[in-house]
Amino acid sequence: MTTAALLLAAGGGSRFAGREHKLLALVGGRPLYQHALEHALGAGLDEVIVVTGAVELDLPAGVTVVTNERWREGQATSLTAGLAAVRAGGHEAVVVGLADQPGIPSEAWRLVAAATHRPIAVATFGGVRANPVRLDESVWTLLPSVGDEGARSLMRDQPHLVTEVPCPGQPGDIDTQEDLATWNS
Repeated sequence: MTTAALLLAAGGGSRFAGREHKLLALVGGRPLYQHALEHALGAGLDEVIVVTGAVELDLPAGVTVVTNERWREGQATSLTAGLAAVRAGGHEAVVVGLADQPGIPSEAWRLVAAATHRPIAVATFGGVRANPVRLDESVWTLLPSVGDEGARSLMRDQPHLVTEVPCPGQPGDIDTQEDLATWNS
């Protein structure tokens, strides 16, 4: 079985209110998205796919780039675009993460990818669910294709499909200038 890493990086970041797009804001001297990308690459999964949209990102060779022209319509459109690339790559599972979460280490991606006894595996940090989330191909057609939710609604509606995976790391995301200041302090 092959598993892809899917990093969602298409959104507009409207709550950030900065001079630049939030994914380009510096965290520890590097653009925000580069932290999440480094961790996804470090997980050693079979392919790394990045869904872009609102802003152009400088992505390394070897990363599969998918442009979501419908990014304004919500996160589900990015997930749908990414899953099309996962299918095209012939993968049977995907681990989905967000580009605005710099504190999710490669180990969390690997632990979630390895949790294969149920179709959905979700990382937990101190008992709280967060990304990354592993989705077996058997549930891809059950995911929403519109709106601003990815697998969250499916996990809520069909909890018997889900296993929780305790992970190291810090799942906070950067949505505002205040969040950025906290990460950089």
